[in-house]
Formats: sequence, structure tokens, C-alpha cells
Amino acid sequence: MSGTYLGMPAFPAAARESTADTRLRANLLHATHTIRDKRARAVAELDDFDRLRAAGAAVKDRTLRHLDHYLEQLEEAVTAAGGTVHWAVDAADANRIVTELVRATGEQEVVKVKSMATQEIGLNQALAEAGIHAYETDLAELIVQLGDDLPSHILVPAIHRNRGEIRDIFRREMARWGRPAPEGLTDDPRALAEAARLHLREKFLSAKVAVSGANFMVAESGTLVVVESEGNGRMCLTLPQTLISVVGIEKVVPTWQDLEVFLQLLPRSSTAERMNPYTSTWTGTTDEDGPRDFHLVLLDNGRSDTLADTVGRQALRCIRCSACLNVCPVYERAGGHAYGSAYPGPIGAILTPQLRGTASELDASLPYASSLCGACYEVCPVAIDIPKVLVHLRERVVQGGPVTRRGVRTTVKPAKGHAAERAAMRAAGWAFDHPGALRAGQRLAARTRRLHPRRVPGPGRAWSDTRDLPPVPAESFRDWWQRTRGAAGAEGEQG
Repeated sequence: MSGTYLGMPAFPAAARESTADTRLRANLLHATHTIRDKRARAVAELDDFDRLRAAGAAVKDRTLRHLDHYLEQLEEAVTAAGGTVHWAVDAADANRIVTELVRATGEQEVVKVKSMATQEIGLNQALAEAGIHAYETDLAELIVQLGDDLPSHILVPAIHRNRGEIRDIFRREMARWGRPAPEGLTDDPRALAEAARLHLREKFLSAKVAVSGANFMVAESGTLVVVESEGNGRMCLTLPQTLISVVGIEKVVPTWQDLEVFLQLLPRSSTAERMNPYTSTWTGTTDEDGPRDFHLVLLDNGRSDTLADTVGRQALRCIRCSACLNVCPVYERAGGHAYGSAYPGPIGAILTPQLRGTASELDASLPYASSLCGACYEVCPVAIDIPKVLVHLRERVVQGGPVTRRGVRTTVKPAKGHAAERAAMRAAGWAFDHPGALRAGQRLAARTRRLHPRRVPGPGRAWSDTRDLPPVPAESFRDWWQRTRGAAGAEGEQG
């Protein structure tokens, strides 16, 4: 697999291939069930978790309503603390800014602490084209990079790999990137972690430039926050001379008091811990402490357009905990690569089509990558109603309609391949608008119920291959009510 999501097939085709991979499904089953069981126990420790969840959603919604104000406040605070703020409209803009900043240092290598925003924009590829090598330092991201692979999970990017596969990747690829794997490396987790530590230590001590993301940005002080479990983030944020942080504009929170809410919600929902082992914060630059130069690249890349959608904007609340992936029956079977995006799982199914639009076959298929069971909403620590947004986006795919693209209100056409669905919905709408016709259709269906097939013919065959059509009752509810209660109801009304 190449290091880019471009050109990947639509979700149904990709999922058809991935669900046939028994080893992948076994890896996913074990990992997701382990993580979600641990999360459930961690969340159960807090009597006020529901109130924290509501508070997190309220803080995010308030921030999004006044996003322009808080971003300007953030820029002023970062600048006052010695940092430099850059505004990136899209992926190409962000990649250009980061590339120019690295070139200005004269360096040709950068170390990275995990950042989904840089995966979203394809920064590693852009830097490689400019002759700059980017080294991932998160253990799972390192595994993915060494294996010429793609991340498949928000929290555990290499969740689709088992220990034996990781050992083989380290043996085969580490020498090409730097310090080779130790002789006789086994698949023992401690041995693998030690091999990665030795390999990365050389990069940390020699790198002059680092690229990071951020989990949160505090507007009142200009402080950025990274939470992680390995310590690689602390290395990247303190040792290099230049630090470049690429962060989506939705990651801002107004105050430190607001941050407190999320530092309780995020670790329990992601790693099932009471708090993260490493919580790193930095504010601008400080003499003789940390990087001499700090640049913050604020990334839009479709977020302002998403904000304009009153239903879909709640996706911008996401704090990237991955809880929704770990409970999703579709993700558990299909894996993250099938989503064709840096954001897999239920959150990716609603976020990616809004950031990228639904013009491509892949993006138009993502709102359908769900059973609408609602498990994702139940575990979301900021109460994103993912099923509601999925239905909203399905309507957009089938019907088209007004959307905002690059700040301009426009109308998108319905996606290809949904003509039958549109016709069925229009017919249903007409029937519900004409009660007489609806009643006649119900009675006809009841009288011919013995002739109904158990499976749907034509395009609907795939749906009914794995489920039976519900039997049609002998009479409709309306007719049953009229027959059993109608007379009594009429007498009651007269009395």
C-alpha cells in the first residue's frame, strides 16, 4: 500500500476486499474489544461523566459559534509570546508554508509527533517532493511509515498489524531509515519497543526541526497542548531548534478552565486512562528553553465550509479519541483503510465528506459506511450525533442541494448511481402526501402478501442476500384500529 489515500476505491469495494482478510479481522476484533472494554471501566469510575460530556459539547459549540473571535485571540497571544502564526486555506497552502519554513532553516530532515492534520494534507509526501525527509516518532506511526503503509485507526494507527508483522517490518526496514533492528529481534512487545526507542533516539538527538500537531489550543494564553503516552512528543517539542505546529482551526478552546474538561474526557475515552502519561504544553518561545523559533500553521481545509452546515458542523467537536471506532461493527470488520481517509470509522464517515465534498465516488460512499446502530453516539465524549449527520449527508448525496465550498454558497448535483433511491423516496413522499393512495397501497400489499418474494430483485439483491424482507401483515394498523376501536372511539367523541 502506498503512502497516500488518493485514488482509493469507494468504501463498498475496499470493504469487500478487507473483510476477506481473516488476519486483519482477527487483529481488529482483539484490539477494538480490548480497548472498548477498558474504556467502559474507566468511564464508569466517574459519577459525573454524563455532565462532563454535556459540558464538553457545550464548550465546543460555544467556541464554534464564535470561532473567528477565539482564533484572533489565539493569534494575538501566540504572537505576543514570540511565535509566528500562519493561516492556511487548504492542504496545498499548508504544505507550501511548512516546506518554506523548513527550507529556511537549511535542514533536510524533520521529526514529527503524531498529527492527523498532517496526514490529512499529505505533508510527508509534499516534503519528500521538496527533498526533505520526515520521520514519524510515534511507535505506531513509525511502524506504518517503515512498512510503506497507511494509518488505519486514530489512536492506534497500526492496529491492523500484529506483533509478528511488526517484527518483520523492523528487521527489514529499520536499517534503511537509520539505526538497524537488533540482531535476533523477537516479537516480544518489550523487545519491539526497545528497538524503536534505540532507532528513534538518534533522530531526536540530531534533528533541528520538528513538526507537530496539537490536541488543543488555548486562546487566552496562546498555549498549545499535546497529550501522548510514549514521551516522543516531549522529545519533539523540546529538543529541536525550530518547531512547526500544524493544527486545525477547530482545536481552539477559549480558556484553561475549558481545557480542564477535555483533559478529563479525552484520556478515558481514548486510552482508558485517568490521565495521559505525558501532557505537554508550550506557549511561544522562551530563552534557553525549548525551540528558538515557533510557527503555528492554522489549517482550514474545508472546516469553515463544514461550520456553515448547521447539522454537520457538530463533527468539528471531535477531539480524536477514537471511541466511536472501537464500538463500530462496520469498522471492526472492514478496518480503517477502507475509508480512504486519514479519518477512519464513524467520525471519518461524517467528517471527510464535509472537508472534501461528495463529488468523488469514494466520498459519496462514506455516509453509507454505517449500520446506523447508534453505538458511536453513545460513546462519543462530546455527544456528536453521528447517525443524524450520516442521514443528513446521505440526503445530500442522493438529492444534492445547497452547500458551502471555499466560502461560497453553491448547489451540488446528486451523486451518480442513486437514481433508483431518489425515485423511491419521491414515490414515498407522494404517497404520504396522499392518504387515500397510501391506504389503497397498504390494502393491496396485505391482500397479495402470499405472493411477495423473500428477496428483493435487481439492485436490491445485495441487501436481501443477508436478511429476509419483513412479512406484510394481514391488515394495516389503520384498518386494525378502525375495525377494533373505531366504533368505540366514535361513541366516546359523541359522549
